Amino acid sequence: MEKLKRYLIFLVGLFVNSLGVSLITKANLGTSPISSIPYVLSLNFPFTLGNFTIFFSIFLIALQLIILRKNFKLEHILQIPVSIIFGYFIDLTMILFSWVNPEAYIMKIVYLLIGCLILGVGVYMEVLADVVMLPGESFVRAIVLTWKTNFGTTKICFDVSMSVIAAVLSFVFAGRLDGVREGTVIAALLVGFIARLIGKKLAFLKDMIFPESVSAENENEAKEQTAGTYGKNVIAIGRQFGSGGHDIGKILAEK
Repeated sequence: MEKLKRYLIFLVGLFVNSLGVSLITKANLGTSPISSIPYVLSLNFPFTLGNFTIFFSIFLIALQLIILRKNFKLEHILQIPVSIIFGYFIDLTMILFSWVNPEAYIMKIVYLLIGCLILGVGVYMEVLADVVMLPGESFVRAIVLTWKTNFGTTKICFDVSMSVIAAVLSFVFAGRLDGVREGTVIAALLVGFIARLIGKKLAFLKDMIFPESVSAENENEAKEQTAGTYGKNVIAIGRQFGSGGHDIGKILAEK
């Protein structure tokens, strides 16, 4: 039952994620770093943003296979159907937001910020579900596990690299910078912050939704805290007074 709840939350989170990505994209100030390469390609080739998201995700999964080699596990294969679903969700939400075409710069900023908020909620839901990582985050994790780098620093480098590559591709195919703008930087800075903030404010939800897992985690934590006392000799003195037990205990303690 708990596993079913986790996958349902993940699926809803995936859809919320696609809503955020699409709204950020429709704001026409660039898109999120992870979607920047698929977006630039979609502007120059006859495939949708969702299609290129699927192609790019499978490419990242292939890179994980090369990096991890024997450490590539079955759970990584689950990224393929997740990527396909996510790609179609993006195309669907792009259609749902077809009416969003802001002209005024202030309205573009408003839609961008709303999109970042929605995307942050989606990221939080995926973290809460804790079942499958999207290829972008999983690729970063593969680098961290293989070369023992810091996850936060590696994630920043990854996002910057995606944006730079997208900018280069834009100049190559269109001769101008298109698809990577200030919105890309704003999304990179805000989304993670929003997801962490929501995680702190709604920390109680995990206890409510997954009580069994939380109970098991607390039990394991208690065992870890008391593990230091295991394997040591414990001497119990039945009497302290009238038989010299207090003095004996003191001498033993000092030894």
